[in-house]
Amino acid sequence: MRPFDPRLVRYAGVVRGYLASTILLGLVATGLILAQAGLLADLLADAIRGTGAHALASLLTALAVVLLARAAVTYGTEVTALRAAARVKSQLRRALTAQVVRLGPSWLSGQRPGEMATLSTKGLDALDPYFARYLPQLVLACVVPVAVLVRVALADWISALVIALTLPLIPVFAVLIGLHTKAQTDRQWRLLAQLGGHFLDVVEGLTTLRVFGRSRAQAEVIGEVTDQHRRATMATLRVAFLSALVLELAATIATALVAVEVGLRLLAGHMDYRTALLVLILTPEAYLPLRNVGAQFHASMEGATAASQVFELLETQPDAGVRGVAPGRAVSKRTADLHRDVVRLRDVTLRYPGRDEAALAGVSMSIGPGEQIAVTGPSGSGKSSLLALVLRFAEPTAGAIEVGGLPLGQIPAAQWRGQLAWVPQHPHLFAASIAENIALGRPGASQADIERAARLAGASEFIADLPRRYDTAVGERGQRLSSGQRQRLALARAFLMDAPLLLLDEPTAHLDPFSAHELQTALATLMADRTVLQVTHDPAVAGSCDRVIRLDRGRLAEQIAPPPATAAVPGLAAAGSGLADTR
Repeated sequence: MRPFDPRLVRYAGVVRGYLASTILLGLVATGLILAQAGLLADLLADAIRGTGAHALASLLTALAVVLLARAAVTYGTEVTALRAAARVKSQLRRALTAQVVRLGPSWLSGQRPGEMATLSTKGLDALDPYFARYLPQLVLACVVPVAVLVRVALADWISALVIALTLPLIPVFAVLIGLHTKAQTDRQWRLLAQLGGHFLDVVEGLTTLRVFGRSRAQAEVIGEVTDQHRRATMATLRVAFLSALVLELAATIATALVAVEVGLRLLAGHMDYRTALLVLILTPEAYLPLRNVGAQFHASMEGATAASQVFELLETQPDAGVRGVAPGRAVSKRTADLHRDVVRLRDVTLRYPGRDEAALAGVSMSIGPGEQIAVTGPSGSGKSSLLALVLRFAEPTAGAIEVGGLPLGQIPAAQWRGQLAWVPQHPHLFAASIAENIALGRPGASQADIERAARLAGASEFIADLPRRYDTAVGERGQRLSSGQRQRLALARAFLMDAPLLLLDEPTAHLDPFSAHELQTALATLMADRTVLQVTHDPAVAGSCDRVIRLDRGRLAEQIAPPPATAAVPGLAAAGSGLADTR
């Protein structure tokens, strides 16, 4: 690990001001250390010579002022460091969130959410010791030994030579121990991230585990990972304690060497009391910052390791096929209008990193304004990948998507998605109120518009029965609501968006027949006079569309205009696959 990671300055601008203030305070603290040593040496020397009480009182007063000033500088350093750490953590969390959004859902599906949550919370919180303890001591370790060495050399060159020869021992030992500590800390952090991710998986899948009788086994796995993390933490602490012993021993022996040679020369009459006292007082100050920076290095390793992983994520470039707007691609000032523009896919291929077969291969099709298209095919045929391309969760590996003759990648993503409404199989609800979840796509929507959207989606009846109606909190991921109620809120979002292009990923799958029928009725209202691209396994739903597109192993098998639908039982869709598992 480097003493200071320059990427902190790149990703957290507040670090520049913090470093400047830390260096300034470090210089002030160094001056105060030299002043304190000089005053203390004068005071003791004068006391030995029997100087008058008035002169001693003046020296005591000056010494007290210097001590108070050192305390004030220490306090100011601590406060500045903690405030800087809070701002740096905030900036890094915002940057990490923005990077995850930029990389998109396709990239995120290959990550472990629990590990990322641990990284952005507890991991970055561990930066406090790095800023509050390690960096200030690093500045003092660079400034104080040099200043002390110069001051001692002016008073006694022999003592300065001894200090100069022994000072390098401390950083050498610190580096050797630090190399071993870094490996221990990396292992400790990996186990902590693994523990967080595994615990999240167990909590989310607890129902499945109980049904299959595997909850106790998973509890044992968590216990095993916890024990591994405990052992790794204790191993890291053991190294830290041993390193403190080694550094203290080296500093003590070096100080003793100076004390011995100063004492012998003092007894021989080759050195006066004031010079001897000044050298003896300053010598420990030369080694103290180096010892402290070695000790604080271990305390700050966890935060520095977490920050290093955050930097790696921030520097991650999206792979081909999983990015939105390609880096370096110009964004056109012209905007698309899906009320009149045709969306065309020309020989589009989509290949996800790490997979041998393409999710889509050579697909060409058009989506005209007001056209309702059903996309069918077996699981894994690429249906949801097609939706991912239109949603710009992924970018074609080959081929092109054009809207009104303009490449889709040149249209601003926010402007493009503002014309889309998406109703997935498993809509995500946030731990907010009913109204806030409905207004997700239109944060400034009026209460009247929100209630109208809920009424059109058939959600107003169950909302009226809730304790606080539209102000009722739905809980984490909407766990307080049934599947059908969550789907109705997703429909209400789409109604409120009033977007010209509607994307449906089997929203009635996994619902009971009655709920599916009611939801399909509301969908029919939503689909009226809109362009619709609907993934479905249900022949009755496909039969109600203008055109049916069938995919097979990522290739366009056929495009047909279906015969008039004879079935009147829409919504009884077979269990389908979501965006992450039908690529």
